[in-house]
Amino acid sequence: MIKTFVLDTNVLIQAPHALLSFEDNTVILPLAVLEELDSLKNADGERGRNARQAIRTLETLRLSGDLAQGIELPEGGHLRLEVNHAEVELPSGMNPHSADSRVLKVCKGLTDRGIHVVLVTMDIVVRIKAQMMGIPAEDFTTDQAEEKALQYTGRGEAYVPDARMAAFRKSGIKLEELYQLGPGHEKLPVEAVENQFFTLRSDTSERKTLLGRYRQGKIHALTTLNDKPFGVKARNAGQRFLQEALLLDAASAPLVLVKGTAGTAKTFYAMAAGLEMVLEQSAYRKILVCRPNAQFDEDIGFLPGSEQEKISPLLRPIIDNLEILFEREEDIKKDRKDKKTAENDLKGRIDYLFDTGVIVAEAMNFMRGRSIKNTYLVIDEAQNLSPRQVKGIITRVGEGTKVILLGDPEQIDHPMLDARTNGLSYAADRMRGSPLCVQLTMLPDECERSALALDAAKRM
Repeated sequence: MIKTFVLDTNVLIQAPHALLSFEDNTVILPLAVLEELDSLKNADGERGRNARQAIRTLETLRLSGDLAQGIELPEGGHLRLEVNHAEVELPSGMNPHSADSRVLKVCKGLTDRGIHVVLVTMDIVVRIKAQMMGIPAEDFTTDQAEEKALQYTGRGEAYVPDARMAAFRKSGIKLEELYQLGPGHEKLPVEAVENQFFTLRSDTSERKTLLGRYRQGKIHALTTLNDKPFGVKARNAGQRFLQEALLLDAASAPLVLVKGTAGTAKTFYAMAAGLEMVLEQSAYRKILVCRPNAQFDEDIGFLPGSEQEKISPLLRPIIDNLEILFEREEDIKKDRKDKKTAENDLKGRIDYLFDTGVIVAEAMNFMRGRSIKNTYLVIDEAQNLSPRQVKGIITRVGEGTKVILLGDPEQIDHPMLDARTNGLSYAADRMRGSPLCVQLTMLPDECERSALALDAAKRM
């Protein structure tokens, strides 16, 4: 059955390809949306770029016919522009001249003509207003992550025959040799996703465990189990999995996605591994750090100062982790007799990393159009990226680069994103099972900040 969808402006601002995402159905674009796109086309950042791309798409479609009368879309379906329905009355209290109200008027006017329409908008308030007017409304779901992707943690548990444990490190273990326990303690087969981590337990002793990663039909032992990147020793299974993902070379694991609540050492471990790979092993030319901010990225060009001065407020969490890493070194600890000297030495070491280009920090706005080669790229707070931004970053990765996306999908600052539509969740959904991507969710009980932080993570 052919459906009719009315698109709100925010859908095209978030996903300019949305015009072509409704298969054989009819898409209606209110005049108010066209005017909003026009007002946004000169804006800086992602909003302006997406508005311009949506307008260019409309221009291409305009050349094939009359948009006001309706045209056929290349992938099937129809597109039509719809003028304002000035005669439609809105519920008392609504501003009749706002862009949202004009879109709602179009929906109500078409409904009154007997056309069953569905409003597609990413604005929750507009969906609420639509419901007040009896207009069906839904979110734009094309770029949303599926529920199974949100639940996937990149780790699992299974039981292994005790007799096979000795051969694990040498030859690995096939899935058919493992089992899980069902509700009635029945033995169930084990399923795995490529690059999924596993804790394997002996079928005779719960205390005997092995840690491994599934690839090419077998669970193999971790290769970095005893490593200490930049002097950091893993304290739990989650950190051992994280260490493996971060230290794998760019050829075998060029993309790593790490989700988890604050305090689970995501950024700390990523920086430790980066310093190890750059300073000690020379595996990459540099560490490139980006930390998106929903309110900051769009307006960075108007802020005073150099690029580094503009983004320095966003780098404080990165600097904090670097300070902890360097404070661990013995020569810094010995210097505590003179606190001022120790602080200056610590600051000098960190400044040296930035001054010499070992660590480079850039705003997301300056990542566009880059080809990134032989770089250890850390994107912190990646849940504040849009799917389009994440795709732009990953698809620009050159030879020898490793991309680390860190974040918590439950802590989003971007007004148009949520747990299912943010770039981190989108990448996790689309890249799950890729042999080139390793995913891991850190658990709340792996919080390392303090006893209070761990207790709060469990309780709150």
